Amino acid sequence: MSESFDAHAPQEIARRVRSVGVAKARLDGLTLLVLGVLAGAFIGLGALFSIVVATGSELGYGVTRLLAGLAFSLGLLLVVVAGAELFTGNNLVVMAWASRRITLRELLRNWGIVYVGNVVGAVLTAALVAVAGVHGRADGAVGEMAQTAAFVKASLGAAEAFALAVLCNALVCLAVWLASAGRSVTDKVLAVVFPITAFVAIGFEHCVANWWFLPYAAMVGDGAPDGFLGGAARNLVVVTAGNVVGGAGLVAAVYWVAYLRNDASDD
Repeated sequence: MSESFDAHAPQEIARRVRSVGVAKARLDGLTLLVLGVLAGAFIGLGALFSIVVATGSELGYGVTRLLAGLAFSLGLLLVVVAGAELFTGNNLVVMAWASRRITLRELLRNWGIVYVGNVVGAVLTAALVAVAGVHGRADGAVGEMAQTAAFVKASLGAAEAFALAVLCNALVCLAVWLASAGRSVTDKVLAVVFPITAFVAIGFEHCVANWWFLPYAAMVGDGAPDGFLGGAARNLVVVTAGNVVGGAGLVAAVYWVAYLRNDASDD
C-alpha cells in the first residue's frame, strides 16, 4: 500500500491540530458565526435522529443505546466532513494557544462566537422540528422520548452533570483528533463513529446537544415538571464547563505536553 494512504502519526496529528487551531482562531467573525450555526443545526439533527431511532425499541437497553449513538454520530460527521465550527471540538484550539501561536483573546473570541452560533443553530433547529410535528410520530412517542431525555438531563445534580460532561468531551475531542489522522472521507467517518456512539450509549452530557434537547422538550410538551427551567439552566452552565475541562484539559493539554511542549517547528 502506498505510504500516502497511511494515517497520520500522532505527533503529526498534534501539529495538524495546532495549525488548524491557528486558522480557526483567525477566521473572521461572520464566518465563525455562520459555521457555528451550521454546527448547532447538525448536532440538533443528530440528536433528533437518535431520539427517533430509540423510540419504541424493544431490543433492550444496551442495543437501543448503541443504535441511538450510531444515529447521533450523524451530527459530528456533518461537522467534520461538510465543514462547521463546533464549540466542543474547538476546545482543541487550546493547543495553538499553549504553543503561543495565538493569544488568549483570540482563543476566547473563537469559543465565544462559535458557542453563540451553536446555540442559535440548535435552538432554531428545535423550533423547526417542533413546527414540523415530528414529536407526534408514533402516536406521540417521539415527543415523549425527547421529553423524557430532557427531564432526566434537567434533574441531574451539578457534580454528576459535570463529570458526565468531562467524559463526554474527552470522547468528542478524541473523535476530532482521530478524524485528523485520516486522509479520506471514509477514514474520517470511521474515526468519528466509535467515540461518538460510545458517549451517547453511555449517557454522557454534551452542551450543544443539550441546547437542542432542553428547548425542544419545552416546545413540544404540555407542561414541564416543577423546577425544569432552573434545572435546564444549571445543566447548560455546568455541562459547558465540564466539556471545556474534558476537551481542553484531558485531550488538548495532554497531547500538547506529550508532543508539542518542546516543538518549535513551523506548521
